[in-house]
Parts: sequence; C-alpha cells; structure tokens
Amino acid sequence: MFTFEQYLGFLAFLIILTMGFWLMIFLVSILPYWIGGSLYENWKMKREEKKKLKS
Repeated sequence: MFTFEQYLGFLAFLIILTMGFWLMIFLVSILPYWIGGSLYENWKMKREEKKKLKS
C-alpha cells in the first residue's frame, strides 16, 4: 500500500498541516485581542497625560 518514504512524507504533511491550523487559530483569535488591548492601554495613558497637563 504505502512505502516507508511515502508514510514519512504523509506524516510530515499532517504535522505541517496541523501546525499551520493552530498557527492560524492563534493569529485569528489571540493577536487581535492583544493588539486591541495594547491600543486601549496607550489611549488611556495619553488621556491621563492630557488630564494632568490641564490641571
């Protein structure tokens, strides 16, 4: 049915496919949350600095 080299190639393909899938899930779900939180924190700090300068 399969030779040993074909079996290893198929396993390598499955491993690379699985790694790509989990990387895609990470990029789609975690990175926007991380970037959005960072932007929100920067906005809060800038707003706080403006309040200090007005006082």
